[in-house]
Amino acid sequence: MPQAVKMVVTGPFSSGKTQFIQSISEIDVVATERKITSDVEKIKNATTVAMDFGRITVDEELVLYLFGTPGQKRFDFMWEILSEGMLGFVVMVDSTRPETFREAISILQTFKAYAPTPYVVAANKQDSADAWDMDDLRIALRLDPAIKLLPCVAKDRESVKGVLLELLYAILEEMAPDTTVDFSALKG
Repeated sequence: MPQAVKMVVTGPFSSGKTQFIQSISEIDVVATERKITSDVEKIKNATTVAMDFGRITVDEELVLYLFGTPGQKRFDFMWEILSEGMLGFVVMVDSTRPETFREAISILQTFKAYAPTPYVVAANKQDSADAWDMDDLRIALRLDPAIKLLPCVAKDRESVKGVLLELLYAILEEMAPDTTVDFSALKG
């Protein structure tokens, strides 16, 4: 029976959480998206209302379960539920939308309070001309230099793999600091 690792992908509304999971999952993503009928329709036309779920089999000994949270504040009651049992989390930030940075900081603090697990921050849309520079983004998000802030393009499978590998390494380091594991299957 493979070891299961639960990871949560969280962040503000429309930061790329669903796309991130869809880009890497080996199964059809279980998504609870509903059509939006309000002002936010200009940004996107659907929103996650409960969760997204995807799975990645790294090898016969390791399976990753990815749970994406809703980004809208009115669905934040799901955050604590989804954080139960997580071994680590990714905070997605749309690096082209500075108006969401304050909310990203708040979500990060909330998830750190739920569980003291490893986490990384993924700066999505780094392929966009108006993406914030990584150094400026670190300052805006008030991230300690020890926190991994990773460039990301949620539509690109290799980019998503890179983010997940960094989180896996952080989880492994916390669980068994003297152990080495080969994650090359995930890179393949």
